Amino acid sequence: MALPTDAQGRKNIPIFSGLLKYFPLAQLGKALLSKRGNDQHNPGEPLHWAREKSSDHPDCSIRHMMDTGLIDNDGFPHSLKAAWRADANAELDMEHLRS
Repeated sequence: MALPTDAQGRKNIPIFSGLLKYFPLAQLGKALLSKRGNDQHNPGEPLHWAREKSSDHPDCSIRHMMDTGLIDNDGFPHSLKAAWRADANAELDMEHLRS
């Protein structure tokens, strides 16, 4: 899926007002978590999603959800890690649907 090129089609996808404005702290947290994960798993490399390093996103997401309300050893909430994993899984699903 890509953004439409026509003006009305683009206006019908409220990325800022329908996502970022709804959940600004969650998006901030996931950005910080991405940076932390990149520093841990890809030290010295530019920020990127090293997809080959983990592919069990549904299982990881559920394990983190089982600890929702708690903070993991690295200081990030388990619910935030579950959300990141859910986003990763959704991204892969969307890519699959697009192909």
